[in-house]
Amino acid sequence: SFQFSPEILAPTHCWPSGAMANPLPTVCALVGHAYTENLDDVDVRILKELEGKVNVVGLEEAIQLGAAGTAVVGVLAATHPPVTGELLDRLDPSGGNIRVVSNYGVGVDHIDLQAAGQRNIPCGNTPGVLTTATADCAFALLLASARNVVAADRFARSAAYTHYQNMVCLGSDVGSKSIGIVGMGRIGSAVARRARGFDMTIRYHNRSASPHAQELGAQLVSLEELLEKSDYVVITCPCTPETRGMFDRAAFERMRPTARLINVARGGVVDTAALLDALQSGRLAGAGLDVTDPEPLPRGHPLLALDSVVFLP
Repeated sequence: SFQFSPEILAPTHCWPSGAMANPLPTVCALVGHAYTENLDDVDVRILKELEGKVNVVGLEEAIQLGAAGTAVVGVLAATHPPVTGELLDRLDPSGGNIRVVSNYGVGVDHIDLQAAGQRNIPCGNTPGVLTTATADCAFALLLASARNVVAADRFARSAAYTHYQNMVCLGSDVGSKSIGIVGMGRIGSAVARRARGFDMTIRYHNRSASPHAQELGAQLVSLEELLEKSDYVVITCPCTPETRGMFDRAAFERMRPTARLINVARGGVVDTAALLDALQSGRLAGAGLDVTDPEPLPRGHPLLALDSVVFLP
């Protein structure tokens, strides 16, 4: 893992012999699932850092430059664009020019790492930079779901709120309840630290024991035990072939009907149809979703109509 450094893209490696020299190496910014050309969607701080060091262009312009003899030497991936072998070949038809694929974020499930490796292209991500923010969002969703914050806010603004009603939008306790964390890496550990502040019983499921478990007071358990004993289940694991669809109908049937699911990992870890069914049937009390599958959900999707679900874009 490494962060993008424009110094590794020496201009002497960027331009074919005899071509008019461009003073800056070209980096293709891929934004979103549809490769939108709006570079405004890239963090302005990144563009500012790269200003005067590399020429950042969108996909179509990068392909046009490549056809005109200007090599693309780097790929900057933002907001989970699919980076496939076919795409890399379109950007670098002669091969050997792309020197790095740099991902703005931690997860790299949208990058075909095998295809990049076959082309000798290293891939980097930014582990750690979103740990605090993601853990904060996980607990914000947990609290908002538990305490019906969104529905209560909507009611407080409405014409129906004309006198004090203390039982409207009554929520669930968080303090001293049990939390189950699926994936105990950096983000999972940060969620556990926040849970300690609420005197919660902490269980986690992970491929291996966490070195921080003892200091966090967290117990390693099977996924089945975690689902059965948790009031709140927080997903922080990566989306891999093993975890895709992990939260299916059988998983929701194991959870308590008063439990709430929080997903700040990847939408694909949760079976969307199974989640909808669990919420509509009352087998699950609520959910807080920072991610969905697909993302975004189609407008009019039935999940969007449920008051028991809190979303973050």
